[in-house]
Amino acid sequence: MKKYLLVLIASSNLLFQDLYAQERFATIEKNVNFRASNLFHGLNKTRDTLLLKSDKEINYVYSINKDNNREIDYHVNANSFKVPLKNLSKGKHVFSVVQAPLLIVFVVHIFKDSPPIIVMDEDDVAVLKN
Repeated sequence: MKKYLLVLIASSNLLFQDLYAQERFATIEKNVNFRASNLFHGLNKTRDTLLLKSDKEINYVYSINKDNNREIDYHVNANSFKVPLKNLSKGKHVFSVVQAPLLIVFVVHIFKDSPPIIVMDEDDVAVLKN
């Protein structure tokens, strides 16, 4: 009887943690092609920044959202780069990283809208911006 009670308490504790855990901001579907193995592409611990790092120079980074619009469009020309994800719209984003002559493609899913930013203008009026 004690074993069943212990299992019940442990499973309810795990269920409780899953239900009230912090929501995910974003997830990444990495490119697993061996040609893309030179590029590290991952999210930071808070999952609000895309980290790109490589031995070769990263020339260009862009993303296309679910409406076929570019929300990210950077000329990088460096070996590492951080892309903030807080300004991206909710949904699926296909990222392309150009390392001449390679084009490495992967997907980032954004689950939350960014919180509105309150800005005070010259008349001390609060303005909400997204």
